[in-house]
Amino acid sequence: MSEPDPIILEWILAVRERADQDAFAEIVYSFQDAVYNLCYRMLGERTEAEDATQEAFMRAYNNINRYDIARSFKTWLLSIASNHCIDRLRKRRLKFLSLDEPLPSDMQLAISSDIPNPETQVARSEHSEYIQNLLSELPEDDRVGIILKYWYDYSYAEIAEFLETTESAVKSRLFRARRALAALLSSNMGNAEDQQEAINRLSGI
Repeated sequence: MSEPDPIILEWILAVRERADQDAFAEIVYSFQDAVYNLCYRMLGERTEAEDATQEAFMRAYNNINRYDIARSFKTWLLSIASNHCIDRLRKRRLKFLSLDEPLPSDMQLAISSDIPNPETQVARSEHSEYIQNLLSELPEDDRVGIILKYWYDYSYAEIAEFLETTESAVKSRLFRARRALAALLSSNMGNAEDQQEAINRLSGI
C-alpha cells in the first residue's frame, strides 16, 4: 500500500477532529476534477455529474471517520462517487430514462489537458461523444472498470481494491467489457481498419 500524502492526511485529521471547513475545502479543491470526471464518464450528462460530485463530497464529509488512512484517499473518494453514480443510473433505468445522453459539444476528453486548435477540438469532441455513447451501453460495474483503467490508469490491484473484488475478477470484467465495446464498434463502423483504430484509441495503446 502506498503511504498517504502527509498534507492530505493533515487535512483529513483536521476535518475529523475539528470539523475544519477550510481543510475540507482544500480536499474538495484537490480532488474535485477527478471526482467530476468520473461522474461525468459514468452519467454522461454535465449537470447531473455536477450534482453527483457535490453529493459525493457531502457523503465523504459525513463518513470521513470511516476512512482507513492505510488506503488511498483518492480511491476511497472515487468509490463513494462511483457507487452514487451507479445508484443514479439504476434509478434512471427504473424511470425508463435513456443512458445515452450526448456529450456536450464543448467538453473534451477528461484525459486531455492541452488546449487544442479548433480543428483538433472538433475531432476530439466527436471522438469523445462517440466513446461516451459506447460507455453508456456497458453495465454500470463494467463501465467503472473501463473508466478506472483507461482514464485514470489504475492498476488491476487498485481497481480490485476499488471494486472490493479480486484481480482475476477485474481482468475478467475488463476483458468482457473490451469485447462488448469491440462488438459495438464492429456494428457501428464500416471497415476493420477504422474499428482497430478506435479500439486502440480507447485502450490507450
